[in-house]
Amino acid sequence: MPSNKSVSDAPIVQFTNCRILKDHQLQREDLWVREGKILNPEKLFFDEKGSADVQLDCKDSIIAPGFIDVQINGGFGVDFSLATDDFKSGIDLVSQKILSHGVTSFCPTLVTSPPSVYHQVLPQISVRNGGAHGAGILGAHLEGPFISKEKKGAHPEHCLRTFEAGAFQDLLATYGSLNCVQIVTLAPEMRRSSEVIRELTKRGICVSLGHSVANLSQAEEAVQHGATFITHLFNAMLPFHHRDPGIVGLLTSDKIPAGRRVFYGMISDGIHTNPAALRIAHRAHPKGLVLVTDAIAGMGLAPGRHTLGQQVVEIDGLNTYIAGTKTLSGSVATMDTCVRHFQEATGCSVETALEAASLHPAQLLGIEHKKGTLNYDSDADFLMLNDSLYVQATYIAGEEVWRQDVSGM
Repeated sequence: MPSNKSVSDAPIVQFTNCRILKDHQLQREDLWVREGKILNPEKLFFDEKGSADVQLDCKDSIIAPGFIDVQINGGFGVDFSLATDDFKSGIDLVSQKILSHGVTSFCPTLVTSPPSVYHQVLPQISVRNGGAHGAGILGAHLEGPFISKEKKGAHPEHCLRTFEAGAFQDLLATYGSLNCVQIVTLAPEMRRSSEVIRELTKRGICVSLGHSVANLSQAEEAVQHGATFITHLFNAMLPFHHRDPGIVGLLTSDKIPAGRRVFYGMISDGIHTNPAALRIAHRAHPKGLVLVTDAIAGMGLAPGRHTLGQQVVEIDGLNTYIAGTKTLSGSVATMDTCVRHFQEATGCSVETALEAASLHPAQLLGIEHKKGTLNYDSDADFLMLNDSLYVQATYIAGEEVWRQDVSGM
């Protein structure tokens, strides 16, 4: 057998008998992996005269890029907005547990909190690759406190803030550091928000519009200054109105700068967004839809009382409310559930549903050259799924990190 030693000693794994999500289509071809990357088999055969060291029969599974969750507040009893001494072990627990739901990378999300919480928590979040220890961390998503009082949702009003004269300095003083920050959600109608959006964008931080009473022209202006995302569309914003569609109008706006795409998060849990609203958004702007869980500490736990930052929340089935009210506060849905619900509700193709949780969030964060696709040389973070889109196995950097236990079935 020809050797591949000339280029690399690393073993080459060939995944056979599978359908790969590539170029927006499920294609019947093998997947080749070496040193944590997707390999081009033609180069291997013709340039290196190499072949696979290991072959794995996927038994006709779908292979899709790993899911990327850009808005997750916690789960399994861990709340990312609580400053605790064992915060690191909490984030490790969540990153381990979400592997079974197909999430290979995520943005731990902090809801509106006092400055002291940001100052304690943010230094404990570090960007890191995924592996057997858990999903990779892409950076924090800071949702608030620079948001609208009228649309605060589950965010505590006493912690909300506005931008004063030195707007960007206010933000820095509140957060303490932007070192590991990937996304900031703010309300674009706030005075001086434009300069903040420009400064954040300049630093490579994604600005998302949410918890807001902005009209369409304020939202368009924010996009012209660099905003590229909408936090949980339809939730915590003005409802669509035909004379001024508000932030929702960005989906079909003709004032988006050339070459720019606006993405929008959707909590596809069957609770936060009626299936008809999900269909409207998807049909209006399919390439911008990003599935997010907006999961809270109660995800994966029994119904009852749990926390979301400074608030107590009550879980009743799939509904999560601020205790004693009917204000929705995050979700307990897992990412694989959201993907299946999205496909069912919209009747979209399997490919479209999978890309909403992988390719689109990667494009939003500008990391699509390494995550969110199965293109050659991209990171070998991928899932094996059955035809009903249930995750059977999760791989990070080409290594199996989770597999469905079928022994009891």
